[in-house]
Amino acid sequence: MPQIPEKIQELSVGQLSARSGAAVSALHFYEAKGLISSRRTSGNQRRYHRDTLRRVAFIRAAQRVGIPLATIRDALAELPEERTPTREDWARLSETWRSELDERIKQLNRLRDHLTDCIGCGCLSLDSCVLSNPDDRFGEQRVGSRLYAEGR
Repeated sequence: MPQIPEKIQELSVGQLSARSGAAVSALHFYEAKGLISSRRTSGNQRRYHRDTLRRVAFIRAAQRVGIPLATIRDALAELPEERTPTREDWARLSETWRSELDERIKQLNRLRDHLTDCIGCGCLSLDSCVLSNPDDRFGEQRVGSRLYAEGR
């Protein structure tokens, strides 16, 4: 992994990619989604502040555990002056995400345990289909295999 001298405070997109392990296209995507920011040089090249390395690491760690980018963006926006996330920030934010992840794990375990029961028939009204209709959410609303928009 290429080292960046301490005196260098800005990185090109290629340097940021090499150091963070994120593809250049991913960095452009993160920037388009408001997760990271850059300034443009007179030659219209992106330059990222050195602290962006930690922001990218934060984003990628959150993505690995299944946190949606919109949630990550909202979390980063809560930081004062868009500062770099600290260990304490990660601890606080990850605690708020814990219940959401626990619920997803519970749902995935239920799906795994009932996978062999499913034939993919689209049985949205059956209470036994945990894949298409967990907890028979649609059974109380309508019968049939399809849900139609209101007013039809």
